[in-house]
Amino acid sequence: MNIAVLIKQVPEIELVKVDQAANEVVLPSGPGVVNPFDEYAVEEALRLKEKYGGKVTVITVGTPKAESALRDCLALGVDEAILISDPILEKSDPQATARALAAGLKKLGAFDLILSGKQAVDDDASQVPGAVAALLDLPQALFVKKVENLDGGKITVWRTTEEGYDIVELNLPALLSVVKEINEPRLPSLKGKMMAKKAPLTKWTAADIGIDGSAVGANSSTRTLKVSPPPPRQKGEMITGDTPEEIAEKLYQKLKESQAL
Repeated sequence: MNIAVLIKQVPEIELVKVDQAANEVVLPSGPGVVNPFDEYAVEEALRLKEKYGGKVTVITVGTPKAESALRDCLALGVDEAILISDPILEKSDPQATARALAAGLKKLGAFDLILSGKQAVDDDASQVPGAVAALLDLPQALFVKKVENLDGGKITVWRTTEEGYDIVELNLPALLSVVKEINEPRLPSLKGKMMAKKAPLTKWTAADIGIDGSAVGANSSTRTLKVSPPPPRQKGEMITGDTPEEIAEKLYQKLKESQAL
């Protein structure tokens, strides 16, 4: 069972700033962290490897700073880490990033399963997993909460829906994006951290994966028109009273007024 996991290095969200004058998002200078949702994908890949054997490879598109995110995954027990990094890929939108990842997966070769988190917390686009599956012409199931069975070249999963979940069977190879209900990510061991510091990383440029700059980076199809911080939350109203009954009555009247509006 050869499993590839798509990860992304994201900034610490609380440190992100918005420069409205320059119409851009200002990212912190630190190395960032593994996208939290991707941690569940890495954990699920490791659990499947422990159950069925095989190899787990993590792959990302990013700047050289993304090495730290890959080493965090290696510290958990991942077998191989691949960084696709090239100046022409910088500022790629989700669709362009998916093109680079799909090209990298083709170069990687044989795999039985691709996993990813449901979305990245920096842009919340949730486009990359589905786009990668489409580019590779693979069956896909997004927002998976449970892998129920893997046997005979097929995988059965629970896919989250607004009403609950669907049970879906897919032929392998396939792509799954996962939600946090699927597992509880493990912590790295001290031995794992020490090994990860010295572990080799595979590094590919855009040329290595057969990508030119015509539809990635600055030439991505998405254009940013305006950047602004979210509006501040409205101040809440505190309902007070001498007794619980009085407070309940005031709340009831407030709800009636809101319904009338």
